[in-house]
Amino acid sequence: MFCEQCEQTASGQGCHQWGACGKSPEVNAVQDLLIYYLRGLAPVALRASELGISTHEVDAFTTEAIFATMTNVNFDRERFTDYLHRALAHREWLKAQIQQATGLSQNWSALSSAEPDFNDSLAAQGQDLAFQFNSQSGTNIDIFSLKLTVLYGIKGVASYAFHAQEMGQEDSRVYQFIYEALAALERQDLNLEDWVHLALKVGEINLRTMELLDAGHTSNYGHPVPTPVPLNAKAGKAILVSGHDIPQIEAVLKQTVDQGITVYTHGELLPAHGYPRLKQTYPHLYGHYGTAWQNQTRDFAKFPGAIVITTNCLMPPHENYQGKLFSVGPVGYPGLNYIPAGADGIPDFTPVIRKALELPGFTEDEAPRQVTTGFARNAVLGVAEQVIAAVKAGQIRHFFLVGGCDGAKPDRNYYTELVEKVPNDCVVLTLACGKFRFFDKDLGNIGGIPRLLDLGQCNDAYSAIQIAIALAKAFEVDVNQLPLSMILSWYEQKAVAVLLTLLYLGIQDIRLGPTLPAFISPNVFKLLSDKYHLQSITTPDADLAACLA
Repeated sequence: MFCEQCEQTASGQGCHQWGACGKSPEVNAVQDLLIYYLRGLAPVALRASELGISTHEVDAFTTEAIFATMTNVNFDRERFTDYLHRALAHREWLKAQIQQATGLSQNWSALSSAEPDFNDSLAAQGQDLAFQFNSQSGTNIDIFSLKLTVLYGIKGVASYAFHAQEMGQEDSRVYQFIYEALAALERQDLNLEDWVHLALKVGEINLRTMELLDAGHTSNYGHPVPTPVPLNAKAGKAILVSGHDIPQIEAVLKQTVDQGITVYTHGELLPAHGYPRLKQTYPHLYGHYGTAWQNQTRDFAKFPGAIVITTNCLMPPHENYQGKLFSVGPVGYPGLNYIPAGADGIPDFTPVIRKALELPGFTEDEAPRQVTTGFARNAVLGVAEQVIAAVKAGQIRHFFLVGGCDGAKPDRNYYTELVEKVPNDCVVLTLACGKFRFFDKDLGNIGGIPRLLDLGQCNDAYSAIQIAIALAKAFEVDVNQLPLSMILSWYEQKAVAVLLTLLYLGIQDIRLGPTLPAFISPNVFKLLSDKYHLQSITTPDADLAACLA
């Protein structure tokens, strides 16, 4: 196998034998095969759109199928075989619609006409057709690096589009661009500048996609408000919901009303507690259990109830808790309890409820502990005048946005140490699971403004951007002139999409870690460094000194 799409690749050079995420070479190859046939579906979908043929069902399928190939989402080879069958069925259906509309036989490319041999090894076919650099083909390594950047960024965009679509928030331009980007991977006529432009276009489209997702969350659940969240368990039967999917935790809450079950969040679902309509409607949404996704083998083993994982990031489950773990949506693992969506698009969580009632639950109340979440843009901008006054008075010297994806590498302790060393006259904004390196630390406040503000999930980078734009407008300066430093951690492809969004917006001096993406060639990184001053993290002391200079 060869995979370098995440940060935690073997020695930073890509995984060649077995995925650091736990993905087998066979699953990796079948994922590559699916991407190959989705690239063949893309030109057909684009042609259908030109003719006014509805591609809505294909759009929804494509985003889910791409999402399933992201890091730590789906490890189940059988599920990918099903995705392959569906991709081909959608492609051939669109072809038939196109021919009917035009009355002409279309001249499709070899890629858009190819079919896998389902009687032969799909893994072997995937290895042959994987999107890899071939030094013998004359391909420019820097262009190939940017092609990978576009592909991985599109995986992030597709995941956000999938979440937004669940809540009825869609924009045909997003789907159109996903197809355009997939189709462009075949093109040989684009130069380095063209590919840089396309990568930044991924960032632009991702900004729109995050806006759609934000609209879905806030229109359905209200704007987040600062909310204390218990970290201590209380006695009783329990269900733990992990991942990112707010509509799925709402479905769990709705189906557990009056069941005597307490619902806890895990990982990136901590911000769910900040949505007022969820808290007001479902008082049995109680607290948060555990920390970041990579600790789930420890957290899930100890949790005495049923567990639902709604999105990435899934760790290969251990036998001691696999029987109480359930997945939905694009998430999968061989032998794992999978709950498909019903005719209304909502899973029936009856098996989860039954398992929770069978298990002992928590036998006693734990000592109270809590954190506060819900500092999204409305909450922060609601006290903007107070913040601006504190900056002008010298009470707040600097803002640090410290967040992104977490992972298991020891060098990610950098982010903990950095936040601990941030001076007392500075405020830390955070989002995504990277915050679990320091989310429960008490940094105090400045004039009533908490020094640690949890903005939400990774997609809530949209909130962070809106906060920065609003503050820049208030101070009558460019965003890059604000006393604001972005120090980000990355792990998977959603982070790639968010980084491209920040670069599209022209944000300068971003520090990225714990390592640079293996798929970024030295020349491409130099280009980004020269234009945007994108740089790698060094040490907490050195980076703090540079940011505050």
